[in-house]
Amino acid sequence: MTQAHPRISKAVIPAAGLGTRFLPATKATPKEMLPVVDKPAIQYVVEEAASAGLDDVLMITGRNKRPLEDHFDRNYELESALQKKGDASRLAKVQESSDLATMHYVRQGDPKGLGHAVLCAAPHVGHEPFAVLLGDDLIDPRDPLLARMVEVQEQYGGSVIALMEVAPEQIHLYGCAAVDTTPDSDVVKVHDLVEKPSAADAPSNYAIIGRYVLDPHVFDILRKTEPGRGGEIQLTDALQELAADEKIGGPVHGVVFKGRRYDTGDRGDYLRAIVQLACEREDLGPDFRTWLRSYVTEEM
Repeated sequence: MTQAHPRISKAVIPAAGLGTRFLPATKATPKEMLPVVDKPAIQYVVEEAASAGLDDVLMITGRNKRPLEDHFDRNYELESALQKKGDASRLAKVQESSDLATMHYVRQGDPKGLGHAVLCAAPHVGHEPFAVLLGDDLIDPRDPLLARMVEVQEQYGGSVIALMEVAPEQIHLYGCAAVDTTPDSDVVKVHDLVEKPSAADAPSNYAIIGRYVLDPHVFDILRKTEPGRGGEIQLTDALQELAADEKIGGPVHGVVFKGRRYDTGDRGDYLRAIVQLACEREDLGPDFRTWLRSYVTEEM
């Protein structure tokens, strides 16, 4: 008989990074606010959380991140100006970001890694399971990965991580999971994790991507976790401890994702994400694809 587990309602979005790979654009503008077509990247992430039923969102921020708060707040002057113009379409777009979820913010302070950023959420999350969404990974809303992860966590308890099969020569860029199969074709049981292994040392080609549903016991482990790779407190190290002993906070499972993912982690991937999303848009796609074909065939 399937055991019932607490319903997840809270999402945590770490957004305290300096965005050094996008300088000078990020000198005064948070990387998360860079537009992907016509919306900042961070809005896609909050929309994903809200679509999965997680309407309580805590953003972990740092210095110079005030524009994130402003974006998800009301802008009465702009709304009034659009209303007077009768521009209902743009008014709806402006109001959309402030109506997505109940937003909360806390500053990380010292940038000590993803594990430390997640630990900053402990007072807000309390003793409930919660989701963590990283802003560099944009998941297409037609492929509801987070909703599936919530479903798996409610079924099995413990923690759930998102996995994606990558080529062996790419695995050194990711955390990697050693797994066993389960009766569900898209779910695996995780029994070990390795942070950015070489291809020779990788236990599989299952890479961790930026979605997690975590048992709150992870906070107890993170409080004791020493800095690891890169001198930072690694979330992967805490998850490895959970996977090794499920008595601590339940098992660790992985959902194998085969849908559409847009990586905005570096400049090249960011540009590719914009092109992919623009091509998919009903309002922009037809004309943009025509121009793109012409540009590639004639100019390149």
